[in-house]
Amino acid sequence: MTLPRILTIMGSGETAPTMVKTHRSLVERLGEAPRAVVLDTPYGFQENAPELATRAQDYFRKSVGLTIEVAGLQQVKGADDLVLAQGLSRVRDANYLFAGPGSPTYTLRQWANSPVPAEIAEKLRHGGVVTFASAAALTLGRYTVPVYEIYKVGEDPYWLDGLDLLAEMDLHVAVIPHYDNAEGGHHDTRFCYLGERRLRILEDQLPDGVHVLGIDEHTGIVIDLDTEQVTVVGNGTITVRVRGESTVYPTGSELHLDNLRSPGSTHTSGAAVHAARPAAESAAPADSDAGRPSLATDTARCERAFNEAIESRNAEDAARAVLELETSIHAWSADTNQSEDGDRARAALRSMIVKLGQAASGGLADPRSVVGPFVDGLLAIRAIVRAEKRYDLSDVVRDQLLAAGVEVRDTKEGVQWEMRSPE
Repeated sequence: MTLPRILTIMGSGETAPTMVKTHRSLVERLGEAPRAVVLDTPYGFQENAPELATRAQDYFRKSVGLTIEVAGLQQVKGADDLVLAQGLSRVRDANYLFAGPGSPTYTLRQWANSPVPAEIAEKLRHGGVVTFASAAALTLGRYTVPVYEIYKVGEDPYWLDGLDLLAEMDLHVAVIPHYDNAEGGHHDTRFCYLGERRLRILEDQLPDGVHVLGIDEHTGIVIDLDTEQVTVVGNGTITVRVRGESTVYPTGSELHLDNLRSPGSTHTSGAAVHAARPAAESAAPADSDAGRPSLATDTARCERAFNEAIESRNAEDAARAVLELETSIHAWSADTNQSEDGDRARAALRSMIVKLGQAASGGLADPRSVVGPFVDGLLAIRAIVRAEKRYDLSDVVRDQLLAAGVEVRDTKEGVQWEMRSPE
């Protein structure tokens, strides 16, 4: 079977629900024998690197239906010869290669003068799917933004030499993921935390013939190297920017690779160009990311629904909101960009369970008939979290019910409950 030659570049959300459909479609193009490997170098310096690799494996297995192996190349420089050889062998044998978050600086340092870039280029030349996102995406172009050094350490803006793998397709750009980032709130963190001022400084440092390719969060481009067709996927836009002048393509756009190579090009070679529009680069940074797909937006939505249900004494809708939030926490668990949102979501979930338990102790004349729907809702939540071995949440449910005067017993016949006098 002749393998397709496909490069996918994602701005973020590579292990989030927003990119499940894209991953699945890429795997389908490989036929019946996908051999997938996650290249773990970008986050190899982190103490929790094994955990991040496991999260990626869980995401692909549960959400994409794909078994993915870990390359085992957290470190390339100074790695044991056998470990290095085994990791390179896994990368070489893979026809679906995935890499994502971490540090672009560390990644470049580890891969410089190593066989890894050549193995990636081999797939772009002769067949395979390469999907790079976030930190890994930053390394693909001719130049790379050292994000942490500029944004966190405060160094003056400068470029690092990238892998320049996009030169394989005559595309001379600096890739900037997280292009529409809005985490800064009232200060500008667009363009992968650079902001407009620093991006302009960096643009002035680019040589003629090199420009910026920006990819929004939870957005990507799928480049078919055989047909040179480019498809924008996900929820946002991509931006081709030359010296401050931008052309923006929204999700669903289909264009020719020439439109990325030569901004403003009308040559399409049979591929349609849809919905290009000028960018408003001078716009102020967004005040919030409320409309963006994230665990934070899911949490806010579920909290609103829960509070409305409690106020209207609708136990079923309250329980449904709790279950929906638990599902969202699980769905977003593999996305390392959501760690702070995850803490907030789990705190909200605990609070909702506590409130549901309090509602069950309403103190009305016929407590069992009144609180029954609330208790049943809580027990349904308890059954789900116990099945997922989330015994901490299971204990929260049990303890809150007991405090409200409802004793829960696990018997051979199933879960039973009865009213007790609250202590």
